[in-house]
Amino acid sequence: MNTTKRYTITAALPYTNGPIHIGHLAGVYVPADIYARYLRLTGNDVAFICGSDEHGVPITIKAKKEGVSPQDIVDKYHAIIKQSFEDFGITFDNYSRTSAKIHHETASEFFTTLYNKNEFVEETKEQLYDAEVNQFLADRFVIGICPKCGYEESYGDQCENCGTSHNAIDLINPKSAITGNKPTLKQTKHWYLPLNKHEEFLNKWILKDHKKDWKPNVYGQCKSWIDDGLRPRAVTRDLDWGIPVPLPDAEGKVLYVWFDAPIGYISSTKEWAERVGKDWRPYWKDKDTKLVHFIGKDNIVFHCIIFPAMLKAEGSYILPDNVPANEFLNLENNKLSTSKNWAVWLPQYLKDFPDKQDVLRYALTANAPETKDNDFTWKDFQARNNNELVAIFGNFINRVVVLTNKYYNGIVPAPSNFSKIDEETRAAVKAYPAVISSSIERYRFREALGELMNLARLGNKYLADSEPWKVIKEDESRVQTIMYIALQIASALATLSEPFLPITSNKLKKILRFTKNDKNETEFHAEPVEASLWNDIGVKDNLLPAGHQIGRAELLFNKIEDKEIQAQLDKLQASKAANEAADKTAEPQKEEISFNDFTKLDMRVGTILEAEKMPKTKKLLVLKVDTGIDVRTIVSGIAESFKPDEVIGKRVTVLVNLAPRALRGVESEGMILMTETPEGKLVFVNPDDKNITNGLKIS
Repeated sequence: MNTTKRYTITAALPYTNGPIHIGHLAGVYVPADIYARYLRLTGNDVAFICGSDEHGVPITIKAKKEGVSPQDIVDKYHAIIKQSFEDFGITFDNYSRTSAKIHHETASEFFTTLYNKNEFVEETKEQLYDAEVNQFLADRFVIGICPKCGYEESYGDQCENCGTSHNAIDLINPKSAITGNKPTLKQTKHWYLPLNKHEEFLNKWILKDHKKDWKPNVYGQCKSWIDDGLRPRAVTRDLDWGIPVPLPDAEGKVLYVWFDAPIGYISSTKEWAERVGKDWRPYWKDKDTKLVHFIGKDNIVFHCIIFPAMLKAEGSYILPDNVPANEFLNLENNKLSTSKNWAVWLPQYLKDFPDKQDVLRYALTANAPETKDNDFTWKDFQARNNNELVAIFGNFINRVVVLTNKYYNGIVPAPSNFSKIDEETRAAVKAYPAVISSSIERYRFREALGELMNLARLGNKYLADSEPWKVIKEDESRVQTIMYIALQIASALATLSEPFLPITSNKLKKILRFTKNDKNETEFHAEPVEASLWNDIGVKDNLLPAGHQIGRAELLFNKIEDKEIQAQLDKLQASKAANEAADKTAEPQKEEISFNDFTKLDMRVGTILEAEKMPKTKKLLVLKVDTGIDVRTIVSGIAESFKPDEVIGKRVTVLVNLAPRALRGVESEGMILMTETPEGKLVFVNPDDKNITNGLKIS
């Protein structure tokens, strides 16, 4: 059980460039809410903190696309996201926004403190620049080939394929996301946090102190970064949207969003503390406070290396005790994609299933991507509801309440003698709080939910084995004991289900009359009993005392019909069809070139002689190609479309006078010309005529 009594729990600040979807819920917000609810139930002092991340390049890109201001974008989506969280039942103690005055002040003060302590390095370096729009290309304003895995659409700050964080200047063949132009290099001054200065501290704090208690995916990613050698990281950007750098010689520069955003946890805590009349400092500066960050795996580096280095450099803050990052959730066997509308959006889900918040919480927790990427399917969602929530949990509660009302007019009967099976069942019930606590405190929420359902299964088995509907004809005294114990199990479920199924828990508490039920209150004369605390279940024998009046039966869950699921699948199919139609549309003509530009291209017919997969990459093949003038090595991103043995002997068109470029340590000396079918399949631009020989020019 817990020993620390004060907890600061943070959930990753969502970008305000779109609504929340199920990937966000499964990765961050549902597990964080389970943890916060559990800690409150077990008597701890909890500050559960979040807010909208309203700075950064994705906001400005969205604003440019929609022809509005960044402020218009953040105002729109902040309201949508905040309302969705409230409607879904996420119990943040405070949900703030980084455009708030208190955040600008906190972030500026944090930067100034580090600046005055000489914790930054000021450097003038070359950065990518788009002359057409007179703008430096920070982060997501630039796209290119990832230098680590070869992914062709990596952003300037991070590759979404392999998760590697890098600088925009590291990209291979970068292009501006604004104009599509090839950027130039231009000098600009920025301030850097020298992570290498903190490498010794991070090495001990993470690799030694947290080797056993951090999740393997978190520890492994941190170890990879540290082993690779830490380098200075820019904390400022050339942008016109964000928090201005609080220095006199920093006009036109703002704080980098990954410097500013995690400070949002602190400013949101300040906002909450001021509202409720508390001191915020113990939640961030008292060593007895346990700080836990809930994030997705794409944010591990920022929360485990960069933010802790910032906190350490500042000197007065505690460091995170744990960062239980989840992997990604896919949808119907495909990667979630907001741009392609391949997602289940929370506002739309709440509209389609207005009374099934807990069903989604259950499905996402039962299939949580805790250790590996997992897949959400609508059929599994339906099966989880119908075969588990309805058939196991709901069925047990309904039978107990119906039989209690039928036999005893809803009054908890007094037990008589307890049999061996009764005593074993009572002992098993008392063990569940500690078992579930152990799983939650190790951030194994899927395992904890499984134990909760095992308690419901225990109740069903106890009733099935005891058969009170048969025994009532022969031994009424025995049935009183059976129903008494069944009601104790129902009472335990009412409390232990609260972190996972809060709406269901509240409904069950009303049925059992832990709280007043306005619908049936006129039928009762006795006062409601006090709800059991989590730890009471492990020691008390009578969670519902004999003589207590419960309410009428009410279904906790309803079956989900096939037509409801088909409607959701039809929506996804429509998105897929729209994407395929868009893919079939021919790309617009590029800007005109002169004849002299064209004649610079030297394209030849060649034959692939050898092919092998490049290690540790998904897309790259290393080819040996006979171009007629030589045999050369070409690295080509076709491994997801062709196996090595499928391309040997292929006649291909080769651009032979492309400047060599190193990819993953292999020098590529040309480019194979490919095209893509409307179905998305790569095909060779292939001269099939057998009379054509290697080395012939294409003109």
